[in-house]
Amino acid sequence: MATLKAGVIGTGFMGPAHVEGIRRCGLGEVIAIAGSSEKAAREKAAELGVDRAYGDFMELIQDPDVQVVHNCTPNNLHYVINRAVLTAGKHIISEKPLTVNLREAKLVMSAIERTNVVHAVMFNYRHYPMVAHLRAMVQAGELGKIYAIHGSYLQDWLLYETDYNWRVDAELGGPSRVVADIGSHWLDLAQFITGRKITEVVADFRTFLPVRKKSVTTVGTFGRAITPHLVDVRVSTEDYASALLRFEDDMPGVVTLSQVSAGRKNRLYFQIDGSLRSAAWDQEEPEALWFGYRDRQNERMVKEKPAQKQEARRQVQYPPGHDAAWEDGIKNFMSEVYQCIGKGKRAARDTVGFATFADGYRAVMLVDKIFTSNRQKHWTKCDV
Repeated sequence: MATLKAGVIGTGFMGPAHVEGIRRCGLGEVIAIAGSSEKAAREKAAELGVDRAYGDFMELIQDPDVQVVHNCTPNNLHYVINRAVLTAGKHIISEKPLTVNLREAKLVMSAIERTNVVHAVMFNYRHYPMVAHLRAMVQAGELGKIYAIHGSYLQDWLLYETDYNWRVDAELGGPSRVVADIGSHWLDLAQFITGRKITEVVADFRTFLPVRKKSVTTVGTFGRAITPHLVDVRVSTEDYASALLRFEDDMPGVVTLSQVSAGRKNRLYFQIDGSLRSAAWDQEEPEALWFGYRDRQNERMVKEKPAQKQEARRQVQYPPGHDAAWEDGIKNFMSEVYQCIGKGKRAARDTVGFATFADGYRAVMLVDKIFTSNRQKHWTKCDV
């Protein structure tokens, strides 16, 4: 398969992560980077060894050599860039959210109908070996009848009032922060593993720090202020959220989401309770699955290719004891998307495991419904 030529828009936290994932999958070559300015783009291009640098994302999209565009910009730019790439007829991989509101998401989905490109949203947690193994177990009925799913996604990088980043600003990140930023990952994973869509939600949000102190210099994602010159900024986006969920077949669920949980760096956790056994996975210990039983000793399964389902083996690159983690999920995601592009397939849910724009649309819809539920203080139905 010929190497595909890629362009990455965005020089912040996720841009370089995409560059690394593309290179590691071995199916793509990054030939161009676009940034918020030509200076920023040139500096990042030089750092990452990329030849072309653009200060305008449209120049990258219009580059005739670029076949695949990666959208790694702040959330408020996702809609305009995703639409522009689709209009140009190029394959598109977007960071989540697909857009910051449901109206824009519907317009993107309309644009997809007029093109025949592969489109993907990077819900990378789908692509961990043990996640793939557990999904196959659930589909095979090995947990029995699924009673419930519950869990959390907890971080602490916005714990202090001096912690500030563009994601806090509703104008840049969208009206929801915790649910849209990290909750969307948990919600996607819960539906992906169980095979059931969320049909109804009721939520409760809290903004513990309605005023934050913003540095006069730019602070990157997971970064900290490095200057004593701070200004007070009002914050409307949530620091914490909890939600009760109803899935298809009336299966219940519950999730807690927080970016102010001291000591939790990036802990995405869930447990599925079945009639035969329970199963749990923790992103901070990604090599293992926990299985719980009523009448026998509980088990801890560690990644080992011979013992894993075929669906999981495809995600395993190294032998036991050689841990795979966050960046490997990204690499596995890139491999699957680029293989799909190389085979000339249009991304379709029944033929691929990665999240398409249809999944991205559903994530935006769920965030919208959870946001509405918190505001109206009652159960809110979701589109199925």
